[in-house]
Amino acid sequence: MPELPEVAGLAEFLDEHLRGTSLTKIQIVSFAVLKTADPPFNALEGRTVTGVRRFGKFVSIDTGGISLVFHLARAGWVRFTDSPTDAQLRMGKGHIAARFAFTGSDGPRGIDLTEAGTKKSLAVYVVRDPQDVAGIATLGPDPFTEAFDADMLAEILAGSSQQIKGLLRSQSVIAGIGNAYSDEILHAARISPFATAKSLDRESVQVLYDSIHSVLGTALAEARGKPPKDLKDVKRSHMRVHARTGEPCPVCGDTVREVSFADTALQYCPTCQTKGKILADRRTSKFLK
Repeated sequence: MPELPEVAGLAEFLDEHLRGTSLTKIQIVSFAVLKTADPPFNALEGRTVTGVRRFGKFVSIDTGGISLVFHLARAGWVRFTDSPTDAQLRMGKGHIAARFAFTGSDGPRGIDLTEAGTKKSLAVYVVRDPQDVAGIATLGPDPFTEAFDADMLAEILAGSSQQIKGLLRSQSVIAGIGNAYSDEILHAARISPFATAKSLDRESVQVLYDSIHSVLGTALAEARGKPPKDLKDVKRSHMRVHARTGEPCPVCGDTVREVSFADTALQYCPTCQTKGKILADRRTSKFLK
């Protein structure tokens, strides 16, 4: 799933390549992907792109009064081309959920929203204001806003009995962090994924805050300027524990371990994060705290 760094890189890339173009043609290949009806999606046709913004994991292509907002969910992605085809797509066929054609003073370009797998969660919204999208309206603070400081994080954690892994992934608490970067942040901070949020002392909160900025900041710097086709590989290349089960931890050399859930998994280093304890898999026994 693309998270804050990749979505930020994607939004910046699209802003650079789409700003000032006219949205000339829209094909919604799967109507299940379109979550709004007013305004109709074809109201975007002929409008000029005024900018592209990120809200958490959402991307908003603004056209001066109407915005095309999309969320890529777990298996969605963007395919960009400066040589778009006029071919009419068939409904419900292939991995393409929606196609958008743009025309600029320096030529045409286009984007496809694609989604692999059978579970379809990619979402497209056509709204007058991005805040009309419920998922955006309920977002927590963005880690890169000025207001998000260590004191705010301490206040958030102090009021929660949730395990820290789940809290970091909650978009209504902190915007933009998902499964992969929460693993990386907790590894950098040397905190167990099952630590209770409010149990962290002030020193640990500061370390966690610094890790959020260092991990996301490094990933964001790597993502900037990259075309969409390269962003997934960039993300994978600097993961230390996420999706590295069975490999040696690059910090201490211990074996990276995994805890599996019904539809996801987390990875961690016992030496770095749990004082050497192996966290039990939920499928076979209770969690070790």
